[in-house]
Amino acid sequence: MNPANTGRTARTPWIVGVSGASGTPYAAAVLRALLAAGESVDLVVSRASRLTLLDETGIGFRDAHWREDLRAWLARGADGKPETFAAEAADLSAVRHWAAGDLAAGPSSGSYPVKGMLIVPASTACVAGVALGLSKDLLQRAASVTLKEGRRLVVAVRETPLNGQTLRHLVALDDAGATVLPASPAFYAGATHIQDLVDFVAGRALDAAGVPHTLYRRWEGDLGGGRTTTQHPHNHN
Repeated sequence: MNPANTGRTARTPWIVGVSGASGTPYAAAVLRALLAAGESVDLVVSRASRLTLLDETGIGFRDAHWREDLRAWLARGADGKPETFAAEAADLSAVRHWAAGDLAAGPSSGSYPVKGMLIVPASTACVAGVALGLSKDLLQRAASVTLKEGRRLVVAVRETPLNGQTLRHLVALDDAGATVLPASPAFYAGATHIQDLVDFVAGRALDAAGVPHTLYRRWEGDLGGGRTTTQHPHNHN
């Protein structure tokens, strides 16, 4: 054993891949919850997703200033309001960012230790690339590695309607061991705000990954229970 490694705790992150589909608030909710749960995160933001993020939030995600841009993103609510969450001063020491074009990055290798990967949201192009093993960027490569190593892969596909080709790709991912999780909000949890619907989808993605959270009210067999539950403890004003 190398004495320099004695007593050192190995960092074992979750990879979060953000593709170009609409739904960047889903990714923000997942990232906030992972950090709140004390998890480490390796973040891969595709080139296409940066255009979507800019369109949906007005935030430009830059590799050279990713901490600043990520703080602004995590602070923004699903309704577009800045400073909805107390994330401007967030400690991002648990986050490592990898450029989408860096195919020599840690997550491109199966020997790089991770717990698994969540693709939130997943575009149909991303779904096709992972299902076919194209590895055209780091996001697709990391997903392929996750599958080949038998680790958890959650694919939150965000598209409608779905054609036969995409459905076949989703079946291929399911056959390969991934969890296919359509970004489909539910209403039984007593949603009163767009953020509640976003948090439900993010929470279901984290459920599939086995990460504890308190993002939504769980079903307990009580009809109408959602109407008496106070939602969104964060500020929506």
